[in-house]
This record gives sequence, structure tokens and C-alpha cells, in this order.
Amino acid sequence: MIKKLFLVLIAAAAIGLFFYFNLHQLLTLEGLKGSMDQFSQYKEQSPLLVFGGFFLLYVVVTALSLPGAAILTLAAGALFGLVEGLLVASFASTVGATLAFLVSRYLLRDTIKQRFPERLDAIDAGVEKEGGFYLFTLRLVPVFPFFLINLLMGVTAIKAWTFYWVSQIGMLAGTFVFVNAGTQLAQIESLSGILSLDLILSFALLGVFPFIAKGILNVFKKRRVYKNYTKPKKFDRNMIVIGAGAGGLVTSYIAAAVKAKVTLIEAGEMGGDCLNYGCVPSKAVIKSAKIAEQIRHGEHYGLENMAPQFSFKKVMARVHKVIADIAPHDSVERYTNLGVDVLKGYGKLLDPWTVEIKLNDGGTQTLTARTIVIATGARPFVPPLPGIEETGYVTSDTLWTKFAELEEAPKKLVVLGGGPIGSELAQSFARLGSNVTQVEMAERIMIKEDLEVSTFAHEALTESGVNILTSHQALRCEARDGKKFIVVKHNDTEIDIEYDELLCAVGRSARLKGYGLEELGIETNRTVVTNEYLETLYPNIFAAGDIVGPYQFTHVAAHQGWYAAVNGLFGNLKKFKVDYRVIPWTTFIDPEVARVGLNEQDAIDKGIDYEITRFEFEELDRAITDSATKGFIKVITPKGKDKILGVTVVSEHAGDLIAEFVLAMKHGLGLNKILGTIHSYPTWAEGNKYAAGEWKRAHAPEKVLNMLEKYHAWRRG
Repeated sequence: MIKKLFLVLIAAAAIGLFFYFNLHQLLTLEGLKGSMDQFSQYKEQSPLLVFGGFFLLYVVVTALSLPGAAILTLAAGALFGLVEGLLVASFASTVGATLAFLVSRYLLRDTIKQRFPERLDAIDAGVEKEGGFYLFTLRLVPVFPFFLINLLMGVTAIKAWTFYWVSQIGMLAGTFVFVNAGTQLAQIESLSGILSLDLILSFALLGVFPFIAKGILNVFKKRRVYKNYTKPKKFDRNMIVIGAGAGGLVTSYIAAAVKAKVTLIEAGEMGGDCLNYGCVPSKAVIKSAKIAEQIRHGEHYGLENMAPQFSFKKVMARVHKVIADIAPHDSVERYTNLGVDVLKGYGKLLDPWTVEIKLNDGGTQTLTARTIVIATGARPFVPPLPGIEETGYVTSDTLWTKFAELEEAPKKLVVLGGGPIGSELAQSFARLGSNVTQVEMAERIMIKEDLEVSTFAHEALTESGVNILTSHQALRCEARDGKKFIVVKHNDTEIDIEYDELLCAVGRSARLKGYGLEELGIETNRTVVTNEYLETLYPNIFAAGDIVGPYQFTHVAAHQGWYAAVNGLFGNLKKFKVDYRVIPWTTFIDPEVARVGLNEQDAIDKGIDYEITRFEFEELDRAITDSATKGFIKVITPKGKDKILGVTVVSEHAGDLIAEFVLAMKHGLGLNKILGTIHSYPTWAEGNKYAAGEWKRAHAPEKVLNMLEKYHAWRRG
């Protein structure tokens, strides 16, 4: 700490001396012109001393991030000419930038990472992905000031030597432009000299250089990736979309809305996994299971406890009816009416612009498009357990068909996985009569949530009849004497668990095979690798939805679909980076768990100085009337500020309550704004206002209140 303080004092002293002796006045265009004759005389008398002194001054100015580096570069051209000026400015600027980089790394790395973790994530990701080339791009295309790049790169993991040589090469072109402009400034002798053609051209080049550099980079990248392919002169479509899940549907709808000619290709059911296998059927069965549980515990509502009478087959029939009722929203007919050309079949990329479609009716069609969007989604991951294929299993995709054939719920159901899907289905089928055992390899279920939330969920599922086995590793499946068993290991002991049905809910894997991605060399690392614009290796091929990640949510897929459509159709004019700053998600166990932004564990991991505001639903009138007082709102804010960093809601209707916090975070509204918003009484939404009130009470202005107390006492006489 003392060493850092000493270094700061030295830097502060140097900066103070810089301004005390008015050196900053010299580093202006006027100061440069006024000192040219004197500097030229010094150069004639002691050329090496002037050269070395100029080099040292340049290094100090850039190392301390002082204003005037651009003027010094012009001065290098004016004093030393193009060749020598370029030599001294190039090396001095790089040495100074490296020193600033090292100082930032030593002094600011820990502090900046703690204060601005989210802002540095994009830079860290870029450095990790592209390394020196990422820095080279920043240097070549000076969107940000060079001094800011020096400081920010210091807090990344890039090596100092890499930073030096990449900066040396990356800044060379820009330095050349400045030095060349400086040589022209040195030749000005009269007013008319300012308007000389050479000078005008030099500064014109300086102004357009960033755009030229960016254009050169883009051309270079495109030629590199497209060099083995011949681009069609004309295209059949503006856009082809492969996959009719949430991502593909939104993409194609937007494309059609702006009058683009778009074809949507889907081999299976329209609406994707969410409608047919995921969100919709699971929420339908959750509702039925909840009603059964309420009947079972009628005393909570002043009624008699009763065993619910129901047909499991009818429950599953209702699930399929719900799917059928929603299906027209995503149907071929609807999207055809919206202007989308829908083809039922399998699409495969032949080259960056051509898609071969093997139609479901047996035919084959080939189409070209300027832009292609891959939105093929994900499928349940099935762990490669020995014997699992022989004994059989269901997933969140297949259980709806298989269970619809059953007269009653499976007697013994093993759910493999303790994430949101596994937890939702385990609780629901336990409430519908199954003896459910949930097996999770981690030490707790819903591991991505805070410990108290995981504990809350564990208790809720246990109360519903789920036998939860955490820290149990599945080893194999076996069939013995007509019975099926899954063998798990816990504390080096193997345990046999008998089951009638095994539900695999251990995650989902992106659908990457069979679409021509490998043949085109498009990088896949569990998901398709894209940039911040959803572009793959080929700038005209985009990906959206679960195949991309990082969140496997329907609403995120739809969110990405907008960016894929707009960037794919209008990216030549304007491109938009996908905004992942405020992504909510909900686990629909009972009570629900909803979250947006950071939770407490995230804040700890990021080293954020935070505080927690809580509101317990046992204090909410509407929760009391509904006999649903279990749960809480937990808000993460910076110390002493009402800015919302993240919210976790555990309660009935948590998925609905979180929406207000999502809106607030999206538009930069703090807890004070929520507190000042009128909420209807009695509603669940009042919980949000009361949570904001808890924060306000904890940050009451004590001095002002003491003064008011004295004022009122004085008024009383």
C-alpha cells in the first residue's frame, strides 16, 4: 500500500509541476507555432539533446495521460521531418503508453474491477477471445482516446510485452498521419499557407482515417472468410431463417414487417420447444398440480382438507389441449398471413449464402439469401450413464407424449437434476401422486441462486413430498427381476433407487449438427460462437436463441431475434449490440423464484460493496388474505445508493412482480422512484413498494429529522 501511495504522490507531483510551469500552454497548436523558431535553434545547436529531451517529454506526457500528446506528434513532424519524426513519436508514444499501462495495472486494477465490473466484462471478453488483435483493432480505429485504452488495458490480463508490440504496430498508421500533418505545419509562412493543398489534404486524411481504418479491417476480414466461395450476383431471398422457435419466429416476423422477402424453415412443430415441450406444457401441469395441493390443504382457506379426486390421464389431456389452444399463435397459417414464406423441412447450409431444404413431403429445394439466421434451439442433454438406453428414460421433450398414455402418475419417479426444470417437474408430479426422488450431484438444488433461496426451494419441494438427494452422483442404470434401478454414489457408498420412470433434467445442449456449420468452419463450443451483433464467422450468417446462449430462455431468444433481424437486414447501415444487461428469469416452483441482475453471491464474487434490503411477504396484506405469506423480496444496491443492482423475489406471482424491477433497472430508475409510484391496494405489487420503503427507512436523513423534531417542538411552544 505504501509503495502505491508513493507512486501516486510522484505522479501527482509530476502533473502538478507540468501545470505549474505552464507546460500545457506549449502543448497547444498556438504554443507549438510560437515556439517553432526557438526549438529549431536548439536543434541546430544540440540535435541529440533536443531529440532525447523531446523523446523523454513525450514519454512523460503519455505515461501520465497528460493533454498534449497529439500536439507533440504534430511537433515531431515539424521539428524532425517525416522519417525522424515518425521514429521518435512512434517509439515514445508506445513506451509512454506501456508505462501508463503498467501504472494502471499496479494501482487501479483491483479498484476498477470492483467499481466497474460490468463495464469491463466486454473488454475482458474481447481480450480473452482475440487477444492482441482486439487491442490492435482499438489502436487502429481510435473510437476511444488512446490514454483511456492504456488505462483500461491495464486492468485486463493481457501481457505487457503483447501490449507493447501490438500498440507499436497498431498506432503506427495514426502516428504517421499526425506526423505528416506536422510536416505541413512547419512550412506555413503566411495566411495563405494555411490553405495550402497539402495541409488541407493532411487534415482531411486525419479526419477520415478512423473510417478508412475500420473499412480496411472489415474488407480484410470478409475476404479472409469468403475467399473459398463465390457470392451470388442475385439472391432469392433477403433472409432465410432456420428454426421456428421463439428466436426464429421473431426474426422472420420482423423481417416480413419491414417488407423483406423472408423464408422460415422448420422440420418439426411450429413454436419450438417452449410451446410443444417446455414452457407451455410444464406451466399447464404446474397449475393442475397446484390446485390439487390447495384441495389437499383446504384448511388454509377455511375449507375442509380433502384428497383431490382426479384422472391423471385428463390432467395430461388438458396439457395437450393448452398446447393446441396456443399453437395457432405460432402456426404456419398465421406467419404466412404475416408475409413469411414458411417451408416445412430440414435446412442445411451449402455455402454462406445458399441453403438446401429437404422438404417433409420428400422434395428438395435450394434457396439463396443475402442473410441467413440459425435459430435451431436446444435439446435435453441425456447423461451417458451405462444402461440408461436399455432401461429407458424420458426428458422434458418426451414425457408429455409418454405420460399422456398413462392412466395414473408413475408410482416411482426419479428426477435426475436439481435445476429449474427438474425442480418444477419434481414438485408437480409429487403433488399429482408420484413418489418422487430428485437426484442432484451438487451440494444443493438450484445452485445458481443464493443459498437461502436454494434452502427455501428445498423446503418447498420437501413439503410437496419430493425426496431430495443432494451430493448424490448417478453412476448407472440397471434392470433386475423386471424392476429398474438407478445406482447413485454418496460418500463413497452406492445406493440403489428403484423407479418406474426416469426423467432426465440435467440441462440442455444446443442443436449444432446437421446444419452445415461444421463444413463451413463456423466455430461451435457447446454453442455457436458469435460476436456482440450475433454474427458468426461469416458476417452475413447470424445465430439467435438457445443455440447461442448465454441464457436458454424463451424471452431471451425473442430478444435476440430482434437483433438478428435488424442487424441482418440493415447492418450495412447500422448495427446494434445485443443488450444483456437486464435479463429476468423465473423458476415456477411453488412459491415461485424470480430474479433479475445480481444476487448476493454474484455481488460477493464480483467484489462489489453492496447492501441488502429485504421485505417479508408475511407483512403484506394481500399475501395474508391469500394465505401465501411465505417468501420475500431481496434487493441488492450499492452502499448508500438506491440504484438497483439486482432483485430476487420468492413468492406467489414472483414472475409477475419482478417485471417492475426489470423496468426500473432497464431505464435507470432507483428504489426512490418505485416508492413514489402508486400501487393498487390490496395487491401483490405493493410488496415492491414496501421493499423500496424498507430501503428508505434505512437511509433516513437523521440530521434533517432531528432538526424537524426541534422545529415541531418549537411550534408547540
